[in-house]
Amino acid sequence: MSKQYAAWKADFRAKRTKTCRKMEKRTGKRPEHLGPPNGFALLPWLLMGMGAFSNLLQGKTPNPWVGGIGIITFNSLYIYVVFRAFDKRAREAPRTRWALAALGAVTCALALAYGGSWLLFFMLLGLATGSIMRGRYLGPVVLGLSALAGLIAGLRDGWGAINVAYGTFISAMVTAAILALSETVKELRETREELARTAVERERLRFSRDLHDLLGHTLSVIVVKSEAARRLAPRDMAAALAQVSDIESVGRQALTEIREAVTGYREGSLATELDRARSALSAAGIDPVVRQSGPPLTAQSEALLGWVVRESVTNAVRHSGASRCEIEVEGSTERVRLKITDNGHATPTGQEPKARTGTGLKGLTERLAAAGGSLEAGPLEHGGFRLTAELPVPETAESAELGALA
Repeated sequence: MSKQYAAWKADFRAKRTKTCRKMEKRTGKRPEHLGPPNGFALLPWLLMGMGAFSNLLQGKTPNPWVGGIGIITFNSLYIYVVFRAFDKRAREAPRTRWALAALGAVTCALALAYGGSWLLFFMLLGLATGSIMRGRYLGPVVLGLSALAGLIAGLRDGWGAINVAYGTFISAMVTAAILALSETVKELRETREELARTAVERERLRFSRDLHDLLGHTLSVIVVKSEAARRLAPRDMAAALAQVSDIESVGRQALTEIREAVTGYREGSLATELDRARSALSAAGIDPVVRQSGPPLTAQSEALLGWVVRESVTNAVRHSGASRCEIEVEGSTERVRLKITDNGHATPTGQEPKARTGTGLKGLTERLAAAGGSLEAGPLEHGGFRLTAELPVPETAESAELGALA
């Protein structure tokens, strides 16, 4: 019996290897996994029952009608169980457990009634059990099933019971291990796909923020300088041409920044943004006042605060109607604070207030929060508008070393 089982097992492995080679030759690449994808992979094992079926056809089995009905019932229950094993909800359903119990009862009845090659059905029962059982109940159930198979086989086949018990145990445990591994690989693949989707969403969000901040500021500066050039043209052509030259420079710089934003390599500079802020505010007729103090900032802090300056100045130029805008950067060894204050006029009665907060500031708030900082913006009590951004100063290797020496 053990030789027959080993022969069927070797034949199945040979067929599986041949199928994999055909797939590799046809597609030009190796299959990602060899685990059974569905219940069809467990159907070839039903060939282990061919010995009992052959005895039935040759008339070597007493009460052949009972044996025939038993084989049909066993095969039907086996197919039902293994096809439900690959869906977690179906596998854990009570009807599946009842079907497995019925399969066990039929197996025991056939083995007790006929013995011999009919004892191989215990190994098929082990396959079905391994495909259904999971978790802490797997070990006790398989051990109990193996002991039962050994006991019944001992009554019918003597010392051959050892092979039946061992085959039942191995078939159940190996099947459970392979299917559990297959499910783990599937979950890991789904997790990897979800991480990829999340990375794409983050990149889209980054690009939309960068594009909003870049184009909003650039277009505002171009509009302001275009208006200034139009006003200056009738009386001072040289000044108007200077504004047009600035527009060209801003446009070229915008093209460069958009390319950098698309590739994700743009790093803002606070000093550059402060210079642009002075130019944009002056062109809009707003007196800029810029003050900066404290130690040098890290590249990340400069980039984040540069975005804040760009967005705030854009809002001031477009919405504030202010005549003065103060930009103050205060740094320390622990935190850096950026305050931008303007004296924008009050909204005339009966008119809708112009937006000073929106998508841009919301995106900046999220950026600063991701870096451990904060952003607050709102109107002042006696008129005007103030935006305050704070960021923690990351500890550099040099400062950590000085702290350790202290």
